[in-house]
Amino acid sequence: MKSAEKISATQLSFLLFSFIAPTVILIIPSLMIKISKQDAWITIFPAVLIGFINIWVMTILSNRYPGQTIIQYSSQIVGKWLGKGLGLYIIYYWINFDFIILNQHIQFINTVLLHKSPPIVVSLSLALLCGIAVYMGIESIARSNEFLALVMFVLLIPLLMLMLAEYDPERLRPVLSNGMFPVLQGAIFPAAYLSQFFILGWLLPYLNQPKKAFKASFIGLCTISGLLAITVLPLIMIFGPLTEKLTFPLLSVIQYIGFQGSFERLEALAVAIWVMGCFVKISLTFFIICLSFCHLFNLKNYRDFVIPITILSVLGSVSVFVNYSTDLSHYLKYTYPSHALFTQIILPIFLLIIDTVKRSWKKSAL
Repeated sequence: MKSAEKISATQLSFLLFSFIAPTVILIIPSLMIKISKQDAWITIFPAVLIGFINIWVMTILSNRYPGQTIIQYSSQIVGKWLGKGLGLYIIYYWINFDFIILNQHIQFINTVLLHKSPPIVVSLSLALLCGIAVYMGIESIARSNEFLALVMFVLLIPLLMLMLAEYDPERLRPVLSNGMFPVLQGAIFPAAYLSQFFILGWLLPYLNQPKKAFKASFIGLCTISGLLAITVLPLIMIFGPLTEKLTFPLLSVIQYIGFQGSFERLEALAVAIWVMGCFVKISLTFFIICLSFCHLFNLKNYRDFVIPITILSVLGSVSVFVNYSTDLSHYLKYTYPSHALFTQIILPIFLLIIDTVKRSWKKSAL
């Protein structure tokens, strides 16, 4: 099934950047540093390998089943009923993912900007915009993101450069004092987020030049990984062991720069980056959920699901956790990494293995 809507390779790279980068640099550095300490920057290397494997698997599957999403070709690989069950699980995963991202948005805005705003108002205001974007189509999301991604990048680079004025390289020592095991443990967190290239299973059918899929995705991976590296290194060199105790460490260092330097209220830039990133992330998540329902039940128009998914997302985001800060922190540290790695890495690899075996059997039978 080929779609009339199309996105370019450049737009794909930008979408991947906006989907992954803002939450990665604002959320996970404290989790990485808590386990790997001053060696947290080394955890990026094994995580990049996971991201590379994810891209490789998703592009191979897409090339074997052109014009189809993972929901569609999984039924061809593992059979109709098992494929339906897998599709339902993937939809559950994305709905849960959607609730968590909107909940993170609520916490971030209530912590930094609007302290007394009701959570449902914060969630609803963003979810409505995302619902409108999804109704307009993936092309509209991709085109608006071309501007938003550039703005995010332009805002981030000066902030990261200002951080260099306060750094102390001695805080990076000693290197690998506890061996590689803490590094590998800490790598679970960036790996879980870099495995979000799983969204290629829904975006590649819309790419107007399928041959550029791997290159565009790899550029996105390199950009995100580089940005994470130049975020984590200054955080360690500025705050050292204090970083692990901060909920939003990059925000804290931006506030520190604003207080010490010539600029004030620089955290407004962090809020702008977060909101723009969340808009793209939630819009793409809505799009994936709606498209998955459409393909799972063989319906024609994914837009029919936009309003119900928007309402469900708002209600779920304010009720997913009883205690916002404690429960979310526990989920991100203990539950999300294993859930994400299983769904976003292991399942596609199994699909690829099964498909490869089936194809080799057919060739040997001939």
